[in-house]
Amino acid sequence: QVQLVESGGGLVQAGGSLRLSCAASGRAFSDYAMGWFRQAPGKGLEWVSSINTSGDSSYYADSVKGRFTISRDNAKNTVYLQMNDLKSEDTAVYSCAAQTYRPNWSPQVSRKYNYWGQGTQVTVSS
Repeated sequence: QVQLVESGGGLVQAGGSLRLSCAASGRAFSDYAMGWFRQAPGKGLEWVSSINTSGDSSYYADSVKGRFTISRDNAKNTVYLQMNDLKSEDTAVYSCAAQTYRPNWSPQVSRKYNYWGQGTQVTVSS
């Protein structure tokens, strides 16, 4: 079992930055690939970014590429999402998720993730 707790959300003006954190507890954090997803009001779940267990491979949705950066610190059992140049369309609840790592893991597929956090609200005002 892995417990995930997000933090760092809030209200920010367009063009601003936020850094989300996701702290993990329970089983070995380094066994899991990690992902960030978001859900805007009235919309479905959208994949944002993922990172492998060692942190040397990362993946981004086209909508955030060049603006968001995912990273992880396995010593601190934490994954981060640095969000720069935020836009109003980035407003959503952001959730982190953990996927048991296998060579053919699926960074973008939400149903492949085993554990989820509760989410943190990010609101970007224009």
